[in-house]
Amino acid sequence: MTAEGEKTTTPADRRTAKQAMVGRLSWGLADQAASSMTNFAVGLYVARSLGLTAFGVFSLAWLTYGVVLNVARGLATDPLVVRFSGVPDTSWRAAAARSSGAALGVGAALGAMCLLIGLGLGGRVGPAFACLGVVLPALLLQDAWRFAFFAAGTGRKAFVNDLVWGVALVPAMVLAARVGSVAAFVLAWGASAAVAAVYGCLQSGILPRLTGAPGWLREQRDLGYRYLAENVSLSGASQLRAYGLGAIVGVGAVGAVRGAELLLGPFLAVLMGLSLVTVAEAARVLRRAPHRLARFCLLLGGGQAAAALLWGAALLLVPDRAGELVLGGVWHSASELIVPATLGVAGAGLGTGAAAGLRALAAARRSLRCQLFASACYVGGGLGGAAVAGTIGSAWGVAAATVCASAVWWLQLRSALRERHRNPIPEVRTS
Repeated sequence: MTAEGEKTTTPADRRTAKQAMVGRLSWGLADQAASSMTNFAVGLYVARSLGLTAFGVFSLAWLTYGVVLNVARGLATDPLVVRFSGVPDTSWRAAAARSSGAALGVGAALGAMCLLIGLGLGGRVGPAFACLGVVLPALLLQDAWRFAFFAAGTGRKAFVNDLVWGVALVPAMVLAARVGSVAAFVLAWGASAAVAAVYGCLQSGILPRLTGAPGWLREQRDLGYRYLAENVSLSGASQLRAYGLGAIVGVGAVGAVRGAELLLGPFLAVLMGLSLVTVAEAARVLRRAPHRLARFCLLLGGGQAAAALLWGAALLLVPDRAGELVLGGVWHSASELIVPATLGVAGAGLGTGAAAGLRALAAARRSLRCQLFASACYVGGGLGGAAVAGTIGSAWGVAAATVCASAVWWLQLRSALRERHRNPIPEVRTS
């Protein structure tokens, strides 16, 4: 006998479902690999073409884009993934049109602000920010298509879209190098994203509904504004820790921490790739077999934590000569941080399993509490540790903070599951 709303499944059905899930996760990893390689190539090419000072200006524009991207995801695409993963195609198409319209609207509004700020600043930084304002709508629309495709379970399209962006970047960057200015590189970066954004419309057969953006933001405000706060607090905590560490210990400490992060970079790319699809998968599990959600989240978080520990153990075996070949003079300082950095990433990986479950349950209030607590612990542990024991103290402080935050994520997931069991909620809106 099955619970109401659940379907009887055979072993063959379960095998097919698992294979489909593995396929979607694989496309998530492939898409993130393509995105990470593109970002790395852009950074390297711009750095080699412009030199240190101009690359610093380009990096300011890049970091600003990262903040705006978190805003757009919280308001537009995160609610789409939570509420419209695994729904009928008609419902997904209507939601994707309004969600992409919201992303485009956020890009236009914040892009106009960047344009005005850039025109007011002038100097070296002003033109870069002005050009960023021009291309922000295209950048955010391209990202919106990625999340829409993963919500629909067609991660292959997201992967192809990122490949199109990468191909379009090649001639755009060559032209920008001939001009030789930061503004030219920003425009080239955004123009190639516009090519991919237009291609996303062709892939989906959907045009963004800019007129539907206000309605989308209004209907999804119970999730959107909380996810916005989560995303901004996450990126803000990282920036505060970096600035504070530089002020307390010195800029060299920031370089050592960044070096340790680079050593963990391939695994962090895997984490980011999985994060593209884990919420969508958790939402599918919740819709089809709610009693399996806790196990899914545990396997997801535990698997990521175990993989992080294995990667860190492998790094400890790297000879100094090989490490110096990769990081040069940064290797010695960065290698001392491998153990605490690995434990921090393992704690974060464990917590992402619970975070995916909370988002699938649309428990935005609980996930916001967890993220604010995690961000506060991250900053407090990182800076408190730096004040006590310098760079290594900051790394251990962050590791301890991440593990504590992971425990809070899991406690909140358990409470949310119990609450749902006591008070079953009707099916969420899918139209």
